[in-house]
Amino acid sequence: MTGDRVQSFLIGDVEVLRIVEWQGPYVPAAELVPECGPEVWEAHAAQLVPDHREAGGDRAVVTLQTWVLRSGGRTVLVDTGVGNGRERPGSPLFHRRQGDFLGRLERAGVRPADVDVVVNTHLHADHVGWNTVDAGGAWVPSFPGARYLLPAADDHHFGPAGGYAGGTRPVDRLVYEDSVAPVHRAGQAVVWEDAHRIDEHLVLEAAPGHTPGSAVLRVESRGERAVFVGDLLHSPVQILRPECSSCFCLDPQRAARTRQRVLQRAADERALVVPAHFGGAGAVQVRAAAHGFSLHRWAA
Repeated sequence: MTGDRVQSFLIGDVEVLRIVEWQGPYVPAAELVPECGPEVWEAHAAQLVPDHREAGGDRAVVTLQTWVLRSGGRTVLVDTGVGNGRERPGSPLFHRRQGDFLGRLERAGVRPADVDVVVNTHLHADHVGWNTVDAGGAWVPSFPGARYLLPAADDHHFGPAGGYAGGTRPVDRLVYEDSVAPVHRAGQAVVWEDAHRIDEHLVLEAAPGHTPGSAVLRVESRGERAVFVGDLLHSPVQILRPECSSCFCLDPQRAARTRQRVLQRAADERALVVPAHFGGAGAVQVRAAAHGFSLHRWAA
């Protein structure tokens, strides 16, 4: 999935588009999901290579992407990637990045003015970057007519009220100030907790662990279901071994419990699981298995 090729599918009456910002080999697989050692990745190589682990190497393959949902006459973006021109000194791939994400979005038929709702499943740097653009030296919302739905626990934790995550990572202050605070100043932020219904088909639910406010977006239309899980999953290996959290999870044990709960419901309801960073088809149905879950059917 590169360039302007756009994957699309339907969940009942809800249209889903996939806009890729960047994809490729990222970090060693066993570093991304440290509780799954090299032997686990090797055991499942046939299911992971090449879309989720590079062929002939040991790095995990990840994708930065935004999912666009057209529901009930509204255009909804789920997560907004890294963005351009950000100071991210600890992330060489994304530091002062320049890409054509907004151009790809527009060529897929979505202009900034068309966006009604932006969902940030959580407030990590690679999920909020295109919340804003640089307008002559000031960060302003990229989508001038949109409501930005921010999970309250993350807004507190990563914002000034929480000391920018307690100052443990200097990047958290940079991310909040260039990608979240401008949305507040513009009066476009909607801070929610526990659950938030967007329309008759879309509802946000708290799914903490990866971050304090991590959320999933549930979609249901005409008997079909999907769940957009953000960073609850970084790799399919975590479906096969749901007890394994990523190196980016702030509370790995809680994340594992949440992952088990969300995947179990998805298996029970035959819901399509749509993570933030999967390559390949990007979304998959799961089934319960003896240990964890199985990869049942990938999206078209």
